[in-house]
Amino acid sequence: MTSQHRPDWLHEVIAASKTITPDRISSFTVPEGSNARQSAVLMLFGEGASGPDLVLTERSHTMRSHPGQVSFPGGSLDEGESIDQAALREAEEEAGISPYDVEIVGHLPELWLPPSNFAVTTVIGWWEQQHEPIPASPDEVHAIYRVPIAELRDPTHRITVISPSHGWRSPGFLIGPEKDVILWGFTGGVVERFLTYLGWIEPMPDAREVELPAYMLAGRERARGRDLPEVSPEVSE
Repeated sequence: MTSQHRPDWLHEVIAASKTITPDRISSFTVPEGSNARQSAVLMLFGEGASGPDLVLTERSHTMRSHPGQVSFPGGSLDEGESIDQAALREAEEEAGISPYDVEIVGHLPELWLPPSNFAVTTVIGWWEQQHEPIPASPDEVHAIYRVPIAELRDPTHRITVISPSHGWRSPGFLIGPEKDVILWGFTGGVVERFLTYLGWIEPMPDAREVELPAYMLAGRERARGRDLPEVSPEVSE
């Protein structure tokens, strides 16, 4: 779908997607000759009462892998699919967002998740004909959020996610109606780095520290053992 109206701020997003380099988002790029598995996520921008916003999904808390993880809709490519097709399919399967309502306006550089050997391309979409998305598969998706950029910019919603036992730190955000849902890891890193590149937010390395809930850490350990996609903080380092 081609939009008849693009807000001025969307032109900034499109321009930034054409000039940003991988090192501005992550130190992990796909090694030459790698057999990394291809995957795609949809960074879907809309515009609500509070201005531009992003669609984010929260994984079911009862899933064996990555319970409670907040991420863009996305997943592995099916046989014969393009990056764009995979991102749109996943958005429909997870959030009920019709591919016909989404205009693809750009892509971020391909990044690598070493623990799971996934090559991830972030597809940037614009959603003019918007509605409140609902989980299309409640067994897999706990909730879906349209998060205003203004809330991500608010310093009171910025955090640093830490793991004292593992020694890593990751930029994060508190989202949701009660601001008690943690956005962090790969998706949090992409959001933080891209919005910083746009000049929409400022880096906050001294944001207050928050540890992940135990159930989310347990999900990470199960994912490692089963060779599932790892939602890691590497993208922000």
